[in-house]
Amino acid sequence: MVLRIGYVREHFCSPLLQFEAEDKGSTFTLVECPSGTGQLISRLTKDEIDIAIALTDPLIAGIAKGSEAYKLVGSYVTSPLRWAVITGHKPSAYNKISDLQGSTIGISRNGSGSQTMAYVMALQQRWPTSELKFQVNNDIHGLINSVNDGTTSAFMWEWFTTKPFSDAGECRFIGQVPTPWPSWLIAAHPTRAEPAAVRTFLNNLSRHVRAFASAEARAGPSVKFVMDTFSYPETDVKEWLDAVEYPEDCSTIPWNVISDTLSVLQQAGVVAPPEGAVKRDHFVNLDIVTLV
Repeated sequence: MVLRIGYVREHFCSPLLQFEAEDKGSTFTLVECPSGTGQLISRLTKDEIDIAIALTDPLIAGIAKGSEAYKLVGSYVTSPLRWAVITGHKPSAYNKISDLQGSTIGISRNGSGSQTMAYVMALQQRWPTSELKFQVNNDIHGLINSVNDGTTSAFMWEWFTTKPFSDAGECRFIGQVPTPWPSWLIAAHPTRAEPAAVRTFLNNLSRHVRAFASAEARAGPSVKFVMDTFSYPETDVKEWLDAVEYPEDCSTIPWNVISDTLSVLQQAGVVAPPEGAVKRDHFVNLDIVTLV
């Protein structure tokens, strides 16, 4: 089968784009989801994609809340994600994270990474998570508009994706909140995505990930690819590449990534504690992924 792969077109997906250029649609097609993980989960549910490369925390939270639209099948990025806390470009009362307590936070969609990380930020700041208020603004442009028209105080988005908007004076960074977990996992529909096709996809993706993240590629070719594809300045690309880590094998997931992330999400009030022991096959398709 030709798999439909949902993804967010960001610098993290560079190895995936290189794989697509080689594959030329023979085994998979890419479906762009600019609104992020909330949109990816929605499209898995609606039979619009078979696989999603998405943020760790909303994927795990969705399963913990009872979603049966997908299970985890692999890892994509093993380093944390650096979330910027972003407000409007004009001077305002919002100049640091602590100023945001009690205000309305912009998010892309319910269940998205932008919402999950707002809970994590509140936990770190010792705010009552039950008092968080959100406004859905769909995508990066809607989020930037909302902080500039005053309908929201701030929003959270990946640092380097939003830095060009900050550099252009369209918004301001007032802080950052790195994820306390590896940032990207891979999920697949439990019945629609054939295990053999998924395993082949993951094996080939692993090859491209290893090539992109190699020392030789980081010294030149990967920098050029990201600069050419996303028009980022060289200094930003090098800073990102110095910090990002990819797995050797995309078809493996450390079990502690799931259990530790779930623990933080429970502390933040994003998901309720389980009534019994957490079952591995509830989260993972054991016919495809290897737990380590």
